[in-house]
Amino acid sequence: MLVAVATGRFASGQDATASRTSENPEVVTPTADVEIDGTVLFRVRGFSSLPAEQRAAGIVSRIEAIASDQAFDPGTLRAVDLDGMLQIRAGERFVMSVFDSDGRLEGVSKIVLANAHVKRIGEAILQYREARKRPALVRGAAISAGVLVAFVFAAWLVIRSFRKLSALLEGRYRQRLRSVGVQSFEIVRVERVWEALNGALRLIKTVALVTLAVLALDAVLGLFPWTRPIAQRLTGVLVRPLGVLFHSFLATLPDLIFLSVLFFVVRYLLRLLRLFFEAIERKTVSFAGFEPEWALPTYKIARVAVAAFAIVVAYPYIPGSGSAAFKGVSLFLGIVFSLGSTSFISNTVAGYSMTYRRAFRVGDRVRIGDVVGDVTEVRLQVTHIRTPKNEEVTVPNSQILGSNVVNYSRLAKEPGLILHTTVGIGYETPWRQVEAMLLLAAERTPGLLKEPPPFVLQTALGDFCVTYEINVYCDAPHRMPALYAELHRQILDVFNEYGVQIMTPAYEGDTAQPKVVPKDQWFLAPAHSSHAGDRQ
Repeated sequence: MLVAVATGRFASGQDATASRTSENPEVVTPTADVEIDGTVLFRVRGFSSLPAEQRAAGIVSRIEAIASDQAFDPGTLRAVDLDGMLQIRAGERFVMSVFDSDGRLEGVSKIVLANAHVKRIGEAILQYREARKRPALVRGAAISAGVLVAFVFAAWLVIRSFRKLSALLEGRYRQRLRSVGVQSFEIVRVERVWEALNGALRLIKTVALVTLAVLALDAVLGLFPWTRPIAQRLTGVLVRPLGVLFHSFLATLPDLIFLSVLFFVVRYLLRLLRLFFEAIERKTVSFAGFEPEWALPTYKIARVAVAAFAIVVAYPYIPGSGSAAFKGVSLFLGIVFSLGSTSFISNTVAGYSMTYRRAFRVGDRVRIGDVVGDVTEVRLQVTHIRTPKNEEVTVPNSQILGSNVVNYSRLAKEPGLILHTTVGIGYETPWRQVEAMLLLAAERTPGLLKEPPPFVLQTALGDFCVTYEINVYCDAPHRMPALYAELHRQILDVFNEYGVQIMTPAYEGDTAQPKVVPKDQWFLAPAHSSHAGDRQ
């Protein structure tokens, strides 16, 4: 008994010290709930040496110990005035102390508060004992079994209902969607619509099953005193986030409306820009000095500018944009983008630069570095080239910007692309005869232009021979390899026909017989008279 009184006075002394240090009404007093089997009896305040949570835990443990003692009569609970403080006692056992500061916290006197606590503790002891009796536990087990059966039946009903609903939609509407898709040539999009519909049904079914499971679990846990607090916390864990989301949604609803309006305005503005630049590309609308092939790249630049402006306008209205986490993530993404986008930015700038420089177009025959071929596609990052050997070569735009680009197609139509090849002829052959033979070979070559006429240049007077260059015009740069091959065939035939020896490669002495091919030997095996490029 002396120990209990001493313990009560020690706790009371600590509470009294707290009451004197918390007289300032502007200070927010921390409190904790005294909870038995998930039911809150009342609140208690804390102080520096004994926080509210510890004080409430001590009161709960003493009440549970008293309630577990079947010999104790709850009617003997009473509030005892001891040295100006009220103590609630269960016979000789201390339960808790009630001070003036506790009464001020609740807005009543400490006597009224103590009597209310006595009544509430007595009811809690009776409920505590009743919930742990055999009949109550048996009744809870029976109800739990019924809840489990009801949950299984409800889950089966939900699964069966959604299965029938999916079959109904499959039979009635999918064929119609497919027929519409065939008529409008959008079968893939229609299938995606059907997949989205099935996904929505599966989501609704999952939400329904999870809701049934939570309700069943909450009902079962709430039937037993040991699990009742878990049931209450489970409901709070699921309901509280939904409540927070709902209130947050209401708070940010004006900003969301503004963002929605901005989204649709920007969307339709981009559509108008696209229609405008497509009209320029189709040459329906024209501007002096603005090429039609610039329309699509310019639209892309304008689209990025409009999107950037929209982001700047929308940023303050994005929920959470002012939080430190949002700013940190934005800073991190900015650093990652700046570190990893060097080549991306350089290739993009190079791509736009080449577009406005008009270095080449899709379909042009070009030479970039060691690559010769036809431009098949020009992207912001790379340019695709198909070589005459049917090879796909991908060249980064930044590399193209730093290289010399030879465009064979730009002037091929007018006045024409000049093909040229050289031969070395000895000094004993008259240059007029050589030029006439070269011009004759050019005249015999099909696919070359007659106007402007071909011409011959003497490019070098070498140690062993004179170097002649035949220049011919063509308007088909994509046929350059074939035209060169045919021109070389005709040069060989003409020089053999007139008995003139080609001195390339150079040599130091004449042979006993001239290095010419007699006409009667032009078609030695395996050659035949129908060989491509031969003329009689």
